Amino acid sequence: MNAGDPILVADKLTIRHGQLTAVHDVSLSVAGGELFAVVGANGAGKSTLLRTLAGLHKPTAGTITLAGEDITRLSPDRRVRRGISLVPEGRRLFLSMTVEENLLVGGANGRPGSWTADRVFELFPWMRSRYKEQTAHLSGGEQQVVAIGRALVANPRVLLLDEISLGLAPVVVKRIYETLPALLGTDMAVLVVEQDVAQAMRVAGRFQCLLEGRTTLEGKPSDYTAEQVEAAYFGFGSAVESWSG
Repeated sequence: MNAGDPILVADKLTIRHGQLTAVHDVSLSVAGGELFAVVGANGAGKSTLLRTLAGLHKPTAGTITLAGEDITRLSPDRRVRRGISLVPEGRRLFLSMTVEENLLVGGANGRPGSWTADRVFELFPWMRSRYKEQTAHLSGGEQQVVAIGRALVANPRVLLLDEISLGLAPVVVKRIYETLPALLGTDMAVLVVEQDVAQAMRVAGRFQCLLEGRTTLEGKPSDYTAEQVEAAYFGFGSAVESWSG
C-alpha cells in the first residue's frame, strides 16, 4: 500500500439491534497516519459502528476491508491478529490484575511488532513505577491510559478509541489526547468516537458526524463553522437538510 492510501474502509454499513436499525448506510475510510473522528450525541450509533469495525457486531449490509482484505465476517480475535485493536467504552480492564498482567493480555493475541510494554512506558512514563499495581487502585484517567496501552501492545494497524473522555476530568482528557499524535508518526490509523466535539475536532484530520445512525456531515474540521457542526450534531438547519435531501 502507498502512503496515504485508506487502510480501513467501511462501505455502506447498515447495523441492526433486533428491529432497531442503529446505523444506516454509513461509509468511511481511514488512512495510515491519520486520526479520524466520528462525533455525535448519545444514541447516534457511534459505538455500534466502532464495535462493528472491531467484529463485536455483524452488519446487516455493507462491507469492511482492512488493507484491501474483506474482514466483514471475521471474528474479533482474528481482526486483532490482522491489526485492529479496540479501546472499549468504559475501559473494561481486568481490575483484579496488575498493570503488567493487563498489558500481557493485550499482547497475547496481537501481531508481532515494535509496541512492547517498554515502548508504552515511553509514551506514559508514570506507568513504569506502577507496573505491579492492581488496576483497581488506579484513578479513572490512569485506567484509561492502561486500556490504551493494552491495545497498543497488540501492535495495531488501526486503533479504535471509544469515548475515551467519558467520565474523566477535562485536564486528564487533554493529557490523553496530547499523546495521540505520537501514534500517527508510526503510520498507525486512529479512529476515535467522541461526544466531546471540541476535543475531537482539535486533533482530527477528518471527521464524520452521525445523527440517528446516519451521516450528517463529513470532511476536514477546517471546512466547516462551529454552527454547521452544531446543526449536524443536533439535527437542525441547512447542514442536515443538505445531506438528507
